[in-house]
Amino acid sequence: MKIDYIVVGLGLAGIAFIEQLKQHNKTFIVFEDNSQNSSKVAGGMFNPVILKRFTPVWQATEQLKIAIPFYKKLEQKLNCTLIRYIDIKKSFKTIEEQNNWYFACDHPKLKNYLSKDIQENTNSCIIAPNGLGKVTNVGNINTKILLDNYKKEISDFVIEEKFIHSKLQVASDKIQYKYINAKHIVFCEGYGIKQNPFFKNLPLKEAKGELLEIKTGNLKIDFILKSSVFIMPLSTDTYKVGATFNWKDKTNLPTENGRQELIDKLKKTITCDYKITNQVAGIRPTVKDRRPLIGTHKTHKNVHLLNGLGTRGVMLAPILSKKLFQAIENNKEIEKEINLNRFY
Repeated sequence: MKIDYIVVGLGLAGIAFIEQLKQHNKTFIVFEDNSQNSSKVAGGMFNPVILKRFTPVWQATEQLKIAIPFYKKLEQKLNCTLIRYIDIKKSFKTIEEQNNWYFACDHPKLKNYLSKDIQENTNSCIIAPNGLGKVTNVGNINTKILLDNYKKEISDFVIEEKFIHSKLQVASDKIQYKYINAKHIVFCEGYGIKQNPFFKNLPLKEAKGELLEIKTGNLKIDFILKSSVFIMPLSTDTYKVGATFNWKDKTNLPTENGRQELIDKLKKTITCDYKITNQVAGIRPTVKDRRPLIGTHKTHKNVHLLNGLGTRGVMLAPILSKKLFQAIENNKEIEKEINLNRFY
């Protein structure tokens, strides 16, 4: 079989890159063994504000300019709803947080998102002694619906088996994997990179995140609440709660420690009773300098990487896939701050 590209991994990065291939009439095969599920369990929020420090996300404007039309196009193609605009409300525990919020409202990159009017908290279930700050023009992407539907859409081009790196043969003019002959291979395998002999020495760190689903009839919010954790409405009286950061556990399995950590943080966020209905976990691929890893192997010019999207994969994947495709096909330079070559 002769094709243009082999893609390894069908998370957000893999989907975004495949869309580039389809747009430019490139042939491909994708390997997906469902070993990485961080994209599927993620909150999927698109939010240009770092709510811990009230600062703008790196290149958020450029990311959203490409990301929103990208997901709208996928909605039409897959005949499903992916984008939900929903406000985020940040609970203020101190006056200092209020003051920092007012200061951030004047930032030119944030003024279209942060409301200067701090809202009084009228919900007895929410712990916000100094009110709530509202973030608008934000929302989330339903990543589970996206991944499930996209996989069905391209099922003829998906090989559901583990990619064996040792069976890959790389020559200067071709890639050979079993019976497949390709011009290029792109690895979008998340923290699976740690077993990838071409890129395993890059400083990608695994950050395990666990989330809960809870049911409560008392909270009654139609916005995402951000405090010690985020609480995101899913359906009537059902919410997603997250997320933990664990730098030591490398498994996708939910843990009792993760569950208890979220319960403890919920106590600082809401006062109402709730029932835990589900717990999920995934490994985020993060980089020590908080920038993604994209580009081409230093020796093999037909071996490429799209990785390290971290917690903002829904915003990063569309723009990074475009940058990588243009670099491969048209020799356009990838800026140093995201180019994997910065670590060589």
